[in-house]
Amino acid sequence: MVAGAEAMFADLGHFSVKSIQIAFTSVVFPCLFLAYFGQAAYLMKFPNSSERIFYDSVPDGLFWPVFGLATVAAIIASQAMISASFSCVKQAMALGCFPRLKIIHTSKRHMGQIYIPVINWFLMIMCMLVVAAFQSTTDISNAYGIAEVGVMMVSTTLVTVVMLLIWQTNLFLAILFPLIFGTIELIYMSAVLSKIFEGGWLPLVFASWFLCVMYIWNYGSVLKYQSEVKQKISMDFMHELGSSLGTVRVPGIGLLYNELVQGIPSIFAQFLLDLPAIHSVIVFVCIKYVPVPVVPQEERFLFRRVGPKDYHMFRCVARYGYKDVRKEDHHAFEQLLVDSLEKFLRKEALDVALEINLNQPDLDSISVRSRDESEIQDGDGDGMDELKIPLMRDQRMETSGASTSEASLTLPASVMPVDEDPSLEYELSALREATESGFTYLLGHGDVRAKKNSWFIKKLSINYFYAFMRKNCRGGAATMRVPHMNIIQVGMTYMV
Repeated sequence: MVAGAEAMFADLGHFSVKSIQIAFTSVVFPCLFLAYFGQAAYLMKFPNSSERIFYDSVPDGLFWPVFGLATVAAIIASQAMISASFSCVKQAMALGCFPRLKIIHTSKRHMGQIYIPVINWFLMIMCMLVVAAFQSTTDISNAYGIAEVGVMMVSTTLVTVVMLLIWQTNLFLAILFPLIFGTIELIYMSAVLSKIFEGGWLPLVFASWFLCVMYIWNYGSVLKYQSEVKQKISMDFMHELGSSLGTVRVPGIGLLYNELVQGIPSIFAQFLLDLPAIHSVIVFVCIKYVPVPVVPQEERFLFRRVGPKDYHMFRCVARYGYKDVRKEDHHAFEQLLVDSLEKFLRKEALDVALEINLNQPDLDSISVRSRDESEIQDGDGDGMDELKIPLMRDQRMETSGASTSEASLTLPASVMPVDEDPSLEYELSALREATESGFTYLLGHGDVRAKKNSWFIKKLSINYFYAFMRKNCRGGAATMRVPHMNIIQVGMTYMV
């Protein structure tokens, strides 16, 4: 139970810091102190009762009540370990160190209260296999002893790192802490190492297996992302293609899902090569999850333009909270996206009109600046910086402030009203025409392969283990409830 509470403490979704501090200082520690001292006193009087010290030290009249209480405590401890496993896996997934699994959030108020079906079934099956294989509580106790001491040593190491890097504690105290507690834990470890061949090997095997899974997944994901960043299409190349993108533009909206928040993904070039035509409006959709339960519909999408206006290409970041339903009706998703895009176009036109009125530049410089700004907005950045996504509260404050300022601003008579801007009306009419023609979901299937001159270990890890995990884990971009006839998928191989 202590180990489970330690793991849950990392997420703080099940219990707060204050509740854990109060429980440990006022309940857990006094109870453990009295129990262990009582057992030690009993052993001093009856040295031969070491094998069943817990139940032998209980008075005869209290045996069955204590037995029932111990059974309930074991159930509570197992539940704590299950919840702790969910929290640890979720944290590893958030850091990109574990394959994507289905997570069910059981509370709208607390983000950490989750349920992972795959992990739950895995724990159940492994528990039955361990009990059937060992058939003895002695071997299981030996395995638990090594696992518990290992948790203590890892906790001491991590606290030392936090003291040095985060708290910036005095160097003497930071070294004194692991010396004191680490010495005690090393003594414990030396005592349980003799039990490795008597069941203690089990936690070591599990730890090694999970370490390999996490390392291979993180290693392959980083290589894939770096390859995407290096191979992304430059704006100079897009300018050479022209507004037609080197092909035929047909009415319709193409939604291309990708993981990049900057630049044009290389998979887009594959679509241009494989498809005889491309849609008149292209939206690069990137899904991001924010640490709030629900994202309001009006704050769902963040847009910015990619390239000049006549390219009709946009970058869209779709933000979802951990309680938002991803498999929503695709018609509602499409309508909300179009409405948000139309608001973005009107806001952009208003900003340009105000800027023109303030600076009064000539028309040629306006055209050049607009082109340069479009390149800066989504140009050849390094692609490694994540898009700064504001918190919901800050977003509402900015939105309310912007709406207030817009309401108070009145365009001078020399500036054409936004509603009468011919370029805006043309773009809105083109957007409506594309909407009427329908949506197509462009999905890229990226196959990651190691280069031929790579080491054997890298080929084995990427070509087999990482490929197997990618094939069997949840996809990064869900297609919602989209008919298959609206989906176009193109494959691409990333050599890493």
